[in-house]
Amino acid sequence: MEYKENVLSYEIYHRLRSCAGWENFSETQAQTALANSLYTVIAVEGSEAVAMGRLIGDGQYYMIVDVIVHPDFQKQRIGTSILDMLLKYVDNHTPVGGRASIQLISEKGKEAFYETLGFKKIPHEFCGSGMRKVIYKEN
Repeated sequence: MEYKENVLSYEIYHRLRSCAGWENFSETQAQTALANSLYTVIAVEGSEAVAMGRLIGDGQYYMIVDVIVHPDFQKQRIGTSILDMLLKYVDNHTPVGGRASIQLISEKGKEAFYETLGFKKIPHEFCGSGMRKVIYKEN
């Protein structure tokens, strides 16, 4: 498995959202969102992208979005590797003495996976749960 940074295209984004059963946004919206991402990661097997994740934010508050692993490639720690890369980006961009808040929305039933990575639940009536993790950089 090869992981590539900041090369997520609209075609990959659209295809992976579709294979996960997620509704797609218009191409214009998606292109704008991709262009405004801070950091993206895709996992490539052979010549095909089989997973992705995006990070958006302003340097203090971050949100992890669009973490999708193609169903044929799940349970191989690909999602964990992508999340590790997204979290490392935040850690590397948080100054000494600073902190960053990282949030995501989990599908129902997937909360335990994110808890293993240090996220805490923020209960909500939405279809899943908000999850939050704070990185502190000690002096």
